[in-house]
Amino acid sequence: MNYDDLITLTADVGCLLLANGAEIYRVEESMQRIFRAYGVNTGEIFAIPTCINVTITTPAGKPVTLIRRIPVRGTNLDKVERGNDLCRRICRDRPDFQAVRRELDQIERRPVYGLLFQVLAFAMVAFFFTLFYGGDFTDAYWAMLCGAAIKIVCHHMNRFHANPFFVNIVASFAAAALAMIAAQFNFALDTDKVIIGALMNLVPGIAITSFMRDLIAGDLMAGLIRFTESMLVATAIAIGAGIALTITRMIWGV
Repeated sequence: MNYDDLITLTADVGCLLLANGAEIYRVEESMQRIFRAYGVNTGEIFAIPTCINVTITTPAGKPVTLIRRIPVRGTNLDKVERGNDLCRRICRDRPDFQAVRRELDQIERRPVYGLLFQVLAFAMVAFFFTLFYGGDFTDAYWAMLCGAAIKIVCHHMNRFHANPFFVNIVASFAAAALAMIAAQFNFALDTDKVIIGALMNLVPGIAITSFMRDLIAGDLMAGLIRFTESMLVATAIAIGAGIALTITRMIWGV
């Protein structure tokens, strides 16, 4: 048994899950199951949203440790599902490491939805949330434009690897400014409903759910990290919208 290859491969599976939005307990349990599938019962795993630390002890008593940082995280439940399926097949069939590596590479190369589809999705989210919060169809149509603007701004800023905090500020600013400009040109808009509906695209709903699950599961550090991330996103949204409203009122005196 090549324990270096085993720990590297197991860490790769854990990183795939964690980087795409899996819960901490799911990552740690999946890695433990892989170790046990290959006859290693001495695995110790500590995972937080930004890092995985894993150690196994060989039969000779030699510890093998690997630390893997997760610099970029997102939400891709398709990859999480396929990573879970890969983990189950590893535990059932115990394939050789090269076969697992090929599966991992295939999952990593899975295509994502194109920009146009994502822009439409953001627009529809804004449309229906505006109606949900009591806006009329005119508000909802303008919210669609604001939602599309959010995705376009996020896409172009992410191409330059901008800080997520500032990405959220700029995207929130763009949506709120567009709504306020439309209102100033005599479109009968309830700007509060339009802005709230559009900004729901930026609300970290999955992160909020995940940090509650982490806290309940006893992963206190991971839960607090995700809670802090959620609060920073909320703060960025508020700052961006607040700047847009302040500038608009200064220009038009309202």
